[in-house]
This record gives sequence, structure tokens and C-alpha cells, in this order.
Amino acid sequence: MKIITLNCNGIRSSLSKGLLDFICQENPDIICFQETKAPVTEIDKKEFRDLGYEVHTCLADKPGYSGTAILTKQKPKSVAIGFGDGIYSSEGRSILLEYNDFYLWNLYFPSGTSGEERQKVKYQFLDTFFELAKPYIKKKKPLVVCGDVNIAHTDLDIHNPKGNQKSSGFLPEERAWVSKFLDLGFVDCFRILQPEIRDEYSWWTYRFQARKNNKGWRIDYFFITKSTKYKIESVYIAKEPVLSDHAPVVMKIQFT
Repeated sequence: MKIITLNCNGIRSSLSKGLLDFICQENPDIICFQETKAPVTEIDKKEFRDLGYEVHTCLADKPGYSGTAILTKQKPKSVAIGFGDGIYSSEGRSILLEYNDFYLWNLYFPSGTSGEERQKVKYQFLDTFFELAKPYIKKKKPLVVCGDVNIAHTDLDIHNPKGNQKSSGFLPEERAWVSKFLDLGFVDCFRILQPEIRDEYSWWTYRFQARKNNKGWRIDYFFITKSTKYKIESVYIAKEPVLSDHAPVVMKIQFT
């Protein structure tokens, strides 16, 4: 099975940059989007359905903001759109699907870069999600968590760790949360296969020719609960085509 996660920074923008051709080329079983920034009519498109995908969306109340979506060729047993109340239900950040062999949770974690108030929201989101994820550790089926986490975990995951110690997305408290989440019973699928590799990033600012110079952050992830019921075959960051300020992360996994 091939699963892709992509923060598309506006699905209409990504479509104009070749998203449909990328999907045709990669032919994933499932593709998860974050930051769709579009109404249902612009996400649940005939072009996707013609390729065999069922479309699930979670939209923000604010037009043109946030939003998540999943295209899937494999019909899920159940679908949960959003969670909780307040911003968790109004900002379009969560879709949880259940399949016969696994769960898949597509999440768009808040960013704290706009100021202290949004950083508080981010910490609240992290704490809430942590508690919601706990019960899945004991379930027989593995849980795949994917999406834009907006945190670079270690020095290997950011181009300038020393200079970003006080930057949202690389704060000690945020990095400690990722470590705590992994200790709960999850693995970082990319790092399991490539524990020491550096300079592999999934997001670059549009400023300072950051992408050209590969001055990026790895903030887009696949996590999965520890289990013997799958084999991760590969996880890679697809640098081309350029569809967004993020790059797609592609995972091939076999469920047993």
C-alpha cells in the first residue's frame, strides 16, 4: 500500500502546479492533504473520482483557511471528521479513518509562528491529541498518524538548529512533546529507516531562496504504533514536482 501526505498550501494552487499529474504518476492508494484552503466543491472533484478515489473533507469555518482532506481508493469502515470542540472542530484539522487492517489519522497541527496566543493553542492541541492517541496503543490494529506536525524533532530535521532554538516549531517544549509521543508507543517511520540521514526536509520558506539552497525543516511525518502487523518498505520525500512550500512524503507499507 502506498500512502502520501502533503500540505498543499491551497489545493487549487497545487492543482495548478501539477498535483493531478503527480497523483497519476504515483498512483497512491491514499493521499492525505493539509491546508486545503478550499470549499468542498474544489476538493471533491470529478478528476479525483475518475481516478477511483473516494473523497473525505474536514473544512474550517473560516473560508480559505486550514482544512484537511483524504482521497482513498480503499473504502473505509468508518470516518470521523474533526474532534472535540472550539478550534478543534472549527479549524478543519482532523480526519480519522478506520480500515480492516489499520487506522489512518490525517492531522494538520496548528502553527505557533504568528504569536503567543497561537502558540498556546498549539500546546493545547498537542496535549489533547496525545490523550486521544493513548487508547490506540492497546488496539490490535495499528494506527498511522500523518500530516503537517509543524515541529522539527531533532537537530537532524532542521538546517540551522543552533539559530532556531527560540523559533516556534523547534522550541524545546515542542521537541520534547514529539519525544514523549514516540515514547508512548509510536515510531517515526522516516527515522526508523533512515536514523542518521540529514538534509532531508519537507518544508522550506518561500524567502531567501531557501528551497534552492535546501535550508528547510522536516515537519511532515508518518508515525505508526509499534506492532508486528506491518512492514514499512520505504519512506521518502518527493522533491519534484514543486507543488507547495511543502514536499509530499510517500510511504510504502505492507499490512500483515
